[in-house]
Amino acid sequence: MNAARPLDLTLHPVDNERLANFCGPLDENLRQVETAYDVTISRRGERLRIGGDHAQARLAQQALQHFYELSKAPLSIDDIQLGLVELRSRSQAVQPAAGLLTRKSDLHGRTKNQVQYLRQIQEHDITFGIGPAGTGKTYLAVASAVDAFERDMVQRIVLTRPAVEAGERLGFLPGDLAQKVDPYLRPLYDALYDLMGFDKVARMFEKQAIEIAPLAYMRGRTLNHAFIILDEAQNTTPEQMKMFLTRIGIGAKAVVTGDVTQVDLPKGQKCGLVEARRILGEVRGLAFTDFDASDVVRHPLVARIVAAYEQHGNSPERP
Repeated sequence: MNAARPLDLTLHPVDNERLANFCGPLDENLRQVETAYDVTISRRGERLRIGGDHAQARLAQQALQHFYELSKAPLSIDDIQLGLVELRSRSQAVQPAAGLLTRKSDLHGRTKNQVQYLRQIQEHDITFGIGPAGTGKTYLAVASAVDAFERDMVQRIVLTRPAVEAGERLGFLPGDLAQKVDPYLRPLYDALYDLMGFDKVARMFEKQAIEIAPLAYMRGRTLNHAFIILDEAQNTTPEQMKMFLTRIGIGAKAVVTGDVTQVDLPKGQKCGLVEARRILGEVRGLAFTDFDASDVVRHPLVARIVAAYEQHGNSPERP
């Protein structure tokens, strides 16, 4: 880390209410910026001192100035964390994709790869989103499905994922079929409720306009005029992936999401997502978006955790 003199920042105009909005309870908003840029921030009134690597401190200084300009209203943790993601992407001159029809009117891609992903989903019948957790792969895919349904581009939404235990044995699960598979499909339910509201999702389930099922139940079907999402695709075998991709029918659109660093298949079993990338990479009409740590839209520390694991995975094994 480059040793450097701390940077000073004086916030203008001085306004105690804006300072309170800016800092958050117990200066929590400042702690978020510290974590995002790996710097230290000390505050005395409207004066801030930023210590750490000079380049990172300069970025943190710019971020703090940006958030103070927005502080006429209280800034929540979500405002800060999403704002930090957008600031990371600002230098990439991201042009947003067309707006999505969901109940979240401000939903849009916040990084270059997210914008590309949304555009590829709109322009291709089959799109793959591959990358670490927290990059918005599944959420944006579900949002695109809701958008297509609201625009009458599809007649139903089908969400599926392989029922593979994530590195642990869950044992016997009581209840009927729906209750047995619900734990595996819960992230998809959560995204739907967030984007459409609980009541509307319930009505669509009743009308069978939304279907959520384990991947095994896709065999033998042809899905026409549907928006189909295969989530956690790193846990498919090559045979399952081929089976899924050949379910796509007339007027259908499919999105496949997964993280190839978190495969829960038995040791020695090939990963269907990795195989699909290798086999289908040059097939016209398909699109692939690769996400990385810079696309993580969660707590700023998550991006650094992902980056650390990526760096460790690329380095030689130590004895």
